[in-house]
Amino acid sequence: MSTPYDFRIGIDLGGTKTEIAALAPDGTLVHRHRVPTPAGYEASVRGMAGMVQEIEQKMGGRASVGFGIPGVISPVTGLVKNANTIALNGHPFDKDIAVLLGREVRVENDANCFALSEASDGAGAGHGVVFGVILGTGCGGGIVVDGKVIRGRNHVTGEWGHTPLPWPQPHELPGTMCWCGHRNCLETLISGPGLAMDCDGPEARDGHAVVERAKRGEAKAQAALDRHADRLARGLAVIVNILDPDVIVLGGGLSNLDHLYAQVPGLMTPHVFSDFVHTPIVKNMHGDSSGVRGAAWLWPPPG
Repeated sequence: MSTPYDFRIGIDLGGTKTEIAALAPDGTLVHRHRVPTPAGYEASVRGMAGMVQEIEQKMGGRASVGFGIPGVISPVTGLVKNANTIALNGHPFDKDIAVLLGREVRVENDANCFALSEASDGAGAGHGVVFGVILGTGCGGGIVVDGKVIRGRNHVTGEWGHTPLPWPQPHELPGTMCWCGHRNCLETLISGPGLAMDCDGPEARDGHAVVERAKRGEAKAQAALDRHADRLARGLAVIVNILDPDVIVLGGGLSNLDHLYAQVPGLMTPHVFSDFVHTPIVKNMHGDSSGVRGAAWLWPPPG
């Protein structure tokens, strides 16, 4: 199935930065830039509509438009829910932006967009069931089956970061309170800030600093990285037990930690209900452009 549009635009709306990209009909990235996310809901909606119109004028055509947001559209109310960019919550984002652009738009969770990008022509291409993981400021997940994003009845499929750490050890309980209102969510432990807080206490937020200190041989930082890998492995073992994906693709800033690909499969194996575990865990192919590319991939290629 194709569309009457000339090209595809994807927008990845983040808490501090918003990225926009345009894909040619063959999937080639032909335009990409970032701007600070405007403060407030109305300013964000108007700003993103203006970005689309500006690119269309520059490229001389009309585009299909997809959005990745850090939340979902509720199937009951039609309003954004669960967004950690809280200005979006409670608003009919897809309808408001569609009015300004004068066309249908497609809106999906940002982790789903990441998974779709990698499943379409990235590290998960050619696999039937792809589980995409975001390990960054937060911790999210998305599931793509045969090239289609799986949303689920409640539009929360893949919200893996807000499940509790499995097989917790006594010293890991009761765990940190998460912004979602529950305690010991995976996001509080295996995100970048979660890594920092585990190493240096509740005020720490910079997971990359922990990585750099470990490279310099600091034992405390290395111990935090070891705990992080073990917790990630336990979390992914649950995914394998329930979904048994063909491939797991890691994204986000912490996906650049090479030791995860060497250590996590072995750490995961004892927790998987199987006599063998062959699930590949791979690094994303499209880097930090994967989310915005996935937003564009919410529409089929023009034609």
